[in-house]
Amino acid sequence: MDTSRLDKLLAFIQNEPNDEFLKYALATEYLRLNETEKALSYYEDLVTNHPGYTGTYYHLGKLYEALGRKDEAISTYETGMRITKEKRDMHAFSELQGVYMAAKGFDDDDDDDY
Repeated sequence: MDTSRLDKLLAFIQNEPNDEFLKYALATEYLRLNETEKALSYYEDLVTNHPGYTGTYYHLGKLYEALGRKDEAISTYETGMRITKEKRDMHAFSELQGVYMAAKGFDDDDDDDY
């Protein structure tokens, strides 16, 4: 297992324990290493303690979906859409809206019948 990147991130976070980018990077790295619980912990910390870090909502929602926690995924997408809309981050809003609609069972292909 390649932990050199992980080791570097862990060293950085010791010096900057509240750095939202480092928390996000750690969550992503743990997910890459299939350490789901650790990834989940960092993503959940981000939405709790850094709700304005909008990139988290997409990835946390997708992780919830992968874990079979669909209701939590949908709730995460809804919160993310509200925050990205407030921040006028329409690109992130659009991405969240797409995964939200898919999670709710609405498919873009449904319009092809007309």
